[in-house]
Parts: sequence; structure tokens; C-alpha cells
Amino acid sequence: MAYVPDIKPRSTGGSITKFLTSRAVLAPIIAMVVFVLFWEFLVWVNDWPDYVMASPSDLPAAFSKYWGLFVTFGWQTLWRTVVGLVLAVIVGLLLGMVMGFSRLMRDALYPLLVGFNAIPKATVVPIVALLFVGAHDFNTVLIAFMISFFPIAVSVSIGLSTLEPEYRDILRALGASQATIFWKIALPKTLPEFFGALKVAVTLAFIGTNLMEIVSPHGRGLGALFDSGKTNSDYPLMFAVLIALAILGIVLYYVVVALEKIFAGWADRQPG
Repeated sequence: MAYVPDIKPRSTGGSITKFLTSRAVLAPIIAMVVFVLFWEFLVWVNDWPDYVMASPSDLPAAFSKYWGLFVTFGWQTLWRTVVGLVLAVIVGLLLGMVMGFSRLMRDALYPLLVGFNAIPKATVVPIVALLFVGAHDFNTVLIAFMISFFPIAVSVSIGLSTLEPEYRDILRALGASQATIFWKIALPKTLPEFFGALKVAVTLAFIGTNLMEIVSPHGRGLGALFDSGKTNSDYPLMFAVLIALAILGIVLYYVVVALEKIFAGWADRQPG
């Protein structure tokens, strides 16, 4: 009688439990708990009233009272930030490729990009708000794009410009086209730098979005809700908005981390 191996289906419950108890999940959760406890302790020790420094225990009431506004305005902030970030990725990749493959264009464009990035975006926001009066969605997306495309362009440019010439020479000798060299060698080499810059660009895009939402007279989103709390001296609401922004930023950051593991997981050299 033939031997039939006893093959048991792999349990997905064990995998989920292992993931939830892994260092990658527990470490940030513990760090956040410690931060919240330290924040609460700091307010308690100094006996600060909520109009000086709201404590974490003051925030649930603010979230409960304005929950509908948090959902509506949070979505408005999120989609504008994502659109601005997507545009920053597209333009940043194109500029990075142009500067990475052409030394002439790199020498010509770098000073312009550095000079533009050196301008405080808080000074640009009122100009854009007045230039396109009433076009709040466009203005917000524009500022999110303007503040976040620079690190992407620079990282892609550096990654392509430092490509070893030996690779290009070998592939050219084998008859490979410039497009083949880009897809087979240049693009994979650039991916770690690109995702590293994208993690920075995520936070910068949120900064740009909220600057416009606060400054613009037609502002909507979490920035406008923060400004409303400031106007009404509702400090727990202001701190609740800050926490909501932090949560959105963390979520978007881990979306980028997930994409990095999919497309550039081979570049992870961290010890286990």
C-alpha cells in the first residue's frame, strides 16, 4: 500500500497571531503608549490647565463631540494630500530621470530646485491663496505637491547618476537599448533611494496641505478645524486635530512601507 503523507493545511490563525505579536507591531505600540503616559504625566506634574496644554485624557471628549467633523474634514485632508503626493511622485521621477541621465540638465536644474526648496513654503501659501482665489482644492493640492516633490527628484537623480558605468558598458556591448538599461539596472538600483525619499515626502505633503487649510479663507479640512479650535479657544479640539493628523500621517507612511516591501524588499539589509 502506497504511503500517503499526512499533509495538514497551514493555519492562517497562527500566522496572524505571530504577526500581531512580532517586534514590528509591538515596538511602535509600546512606544506610543509610553509617549501618551509621559504626556499625561507631564501635564499632571505641572498642573497645566487645558488652555495651556491639553492632556491625552482631554482628547476623547473632543473626538466624541466633533466626530462627524473629524471624519469629513479628515477625508478632505487625506485625499488632497494623496493627490499632491502622487503629482510629486510623477514630477519628481521625471525630473530625477532627466537630471540623473544628463549631467548638463543636472547642473542647470539643481540650483533652481535648491533655491526653490529654500523658500519657506509658509510664505508661498498666502501668495497661492490670493493667486487662485476660491480654488481651495487646487491650492491645497498645489502646496502639497510643491513641498514634497524635491526629495523625490533629488533621490532619483542621485540614484541614477551614481549608476556604475561598467553595467551600462556591458549591456550596451550586448546590444541593450537605453530603455532596457533603465528598466533592468537603473530603476531597480534607484528604488531604495526613491522609497526613502517618499517616506519623507509623505510628512511634507501633510505639512503643505495643512498650511493651506489654515491660511486660506476658504479653508476646509483638519487644518481649518484646528484654526476653528484656536479661534474659539477650544484647546482640547486643537490637540485632537494634531493627533488626528499624526494618525493619518502614520497610516500613509506605512502604506509606503508596504509598497517598499513589495517592490524593493530585496534592499532591506537590517539584521533580524
